[in-house]
Amino acid sequence: MSEHESRCPFVVDPWVVREPELDLDALGQTESVFALSNGHIGMRGNLDEGDPNVVPGTYLNGLHETRPLPYAESAYGNPEAGETVLNVTDGKLLRLLVDDELFDVTYGELLEHERMLDLRAGVLERRVHWRSPAGPEVRISSTRLVSLAQRGAAAILYEVEPVSESVRLVIQSELVANENGQPQPRDDPRAAAHLRNPLIAEEQEVHDDAVLLAHRTERSGLRLAAAMDHEVDGPPGTTIETEVAPDVGRVTIAATVRRGGRLRVLKYLAYGWSGHRSLPSLRAQVRGALAEARHTGWDGLRAAQREILDDFWARADVEIEGDDELQQAVRLALFHVLQSSLRAERRAIPAKGLTGSGYDGHAFWDTEFYVLPVLCYTVPEAAADALRWRHSTLDVAIERAHQLGLDGAAFPWRTIAGRECSGYWPAGTAAFHVNADIADAVVRVQRVTGDDEFAREIGLPLLVHTARLWASLGHFDNKGRFRISGVTGPDEYSALADDNVYTNMMAARNLRAAAEAVDRFPEAAHELGVRDEEPREWRRAAEAMHVPYDEMLKVHPQSEGFTNHAPWDFEATPPEKYPLLLNVPYFDLYRKQVVKQADLVLAMYACGDQFDEEQKARNFAYYEPITVRDSSLSAAIQAIIAAETGHVELAYDYLGETALIDLHNLAGNTFDGIHLASAAGTWLAIVAGFGGMRDYEGRLSFAPRLPAAIRRLAFRLTVRGTRLRVEVKPGEATYTIEEGDGLEIAHEGETFTVRADKPETRPLTPPPVREPPTQPPGRAPRRRA
Repeated sequence: MSEHESRCPFVVDPWVVREPELDLDALGQTESVFALSNGHIGMRGNLDEGDPNVVPGTYLNGLHETRPLPYAESAYGNPEAGETVLNVTDGKLLRLLVDDELFDVTYGELLEHERMLDLRAGVLERRVHWRSPAGPEVRISSTRLVSLAQRGAAAILYEVEPVSESVRLVIQSELVANENGQPQPRDDPRAAAHLRNPLIAEEQEVHDDAVLLAHRTERSGLRLAAAMDHEVDGPPGTTIETEVAPDVGRVTIAATVRRGGRLRVLKYLAYGWSGHRSLPSLRAQVRGALAEARHTGWDGLRAAQREILDDFWARADVEIEGDDELQQAVRLALFHVLQSSLRAERRAIPAKGLTGSGYDGHAFWDTEFYVLPVLCYTVPEAAADALRWRHSTLDVAIERAHQLGLDGAAFPWRTIAGRECSGYWPAGTAAFHVNADIADAVVRVQRVTGDDEFAREIGLPLLVHTARLWASLGHFDNKGRFRISGVTGPDEYSALADDNVYTNMMAARNLRAAAEAVDRFPEAAHELGVRDEEPREWRRAAEAMHVPYDEMLKVHPQSEGFTNHAPWDFEATPPEKYPLLLNVPYFDLYRKQVVKQADLVLAMYACGDQFDEEQKARNFAYYEPITVRDSSLSAAIQAIIAAETGHVELAYDYLGETALIDLHNLAGNTFDGIHLASAAGTWLAIVAGFGGMRDYEGRLSFAPRLPAAIRRLAFRLTVRGTRLRVEVKPGEATYTIEEGDGLEIAHEGETFTVRADKPETRPLTPPPVREPPTQPPGRAPRRRA
């Protein structure tokens, strides 16, 4: 898709992402791909010594600063403040001096340099052989870990060995706040805001070779603490000195190491933040996390990391034979989805995870539509926690709806703490479909987990308040149709449209689900103030929901009148004009037939039971030539519908695009952080695309089909404690229960029960043969065949 598509500094390996030599031109990309996280702490894959770097970054989920949102003209209802994720106190830093020469990869001679992200061990390893300008050579090894087992802990093992002679070694282990970790301002709405020195020092503490730094933010009123402690193994005479200043803590370890010896430093890190705890309380929390990490020890932390990942891969692994590059990509994608969410624990899951500052660290509807389905069938407790975060922001969403003159709750299009942070209201405030995306995720989690307490305490309030919004936002026209006017669907190149098909269909599902929830939990609904007539009104609106259809073209316009808009002049749009949002006025985009990302096509996946086979085929053929994929959200969905409508090789091409967006830096902005929705979209494109999996009304169904290059595909889904393995080969699919008693599923329309002691194999029907669709000039996905 771009000049960046061949940029891949990594070796293909099924379980390891390896950079065999240092590529400084790809440094920003590797910082993001090699980032480690547990959903609470995130550390970019910066070099241990800190320099050189593109974006140094350590993040705590939810820790942000607020800032004014500027407007050329103020207007009632505009969000007043934005939120920006902060680069917090950096504990990754370990600087090395060899006989007074500072180790720097751009200085002296780098004889070997290798980094490896081990997807089964959950660690980032680095191996270096360096010759200083003065001649001495050393081997350096480091292993970095952000604990999936202990939410507030991370650790780094750093070892130095002389190669040919005795050397004087100095290791400076640092905690540094207010480093230049915010990227420089760019004229790109996807970039983060630039904040200078956002952390205000509150306390510094030193004890032996342990340091704690506490800071607060000026405007958001948040407090954080970071601490480090060390275990040092060196030759006799090794010395350790500790110093601290408001923004820097430093432990300096010095030793003379003979050939055959080594200097080993094990660095433990602990982080915590709060918007309400006192400084002593937060200090105690971080000290406790540090003590727990030291008590567990390095071997214990690594063992716990492996145990968690072994369990995850047993439930989530996707096996691909015939495309080693995709095999690596899907495992990396699943790894990033897991580490972005496992210990988030009622915090948002940002669009970049905790791998970078892109989009200011905001969460979007991507979380509910792309990420939560993956978690729901693999790590359901993490999906439920993400929705508990949404529930915790319900009061803010109700306040926002009231401000807009609406009932119920209006959840934000982009946010960190729950408030709307988009200063561009046609794309932000008007994108009400986020309400239905949240409701859809609620229903899926309830069905897959069977958790009645979650359904009553979390699901019911979210469903009720989102349904109330639709009831007040929409209206019945003079023909009795329920219509929703002036909204923005998933395609942000068409704003303030009437009756967006995706929005209307998802809203109808939301309204029905809310009515069913009230019927199920009448007492809890009464406590929410649900009036007896409300469920009837919701059902009536859902039944009367208007879904536009162009009778002349025999396709669904993505919103009322869309197919009557003037066509976009693609022939006159050169490659350098993409993405259009950076080069064309929105006014021009809004009134033309040009689609940023799957919208009507997205509706055919999300609400596929409401379209027949021929409608899907005609709609897909209509929208392919006008969809430019200026959003990384699009390729996965196009892959799913391409596979369903018989264009299996095109689906394979789209899968490659979504799977390799960060490994190949296809969008040219991986330095801002990995594309988490694309990572999740990789799983969706495989499972829902080539696996043909759908989950309508709580029943799993499959209609698999494989591209020619893939000889075998296998994936797993867990539903109410039962783990189902689906294996697809040319001509057949086999369904096996790996854990649990049995599960009722459907294969190409045939319903049967798969039992624990009896795998079921079914033949595959060849996909229909149709004329392949075209894409806008220069916007076709790269061929994988």
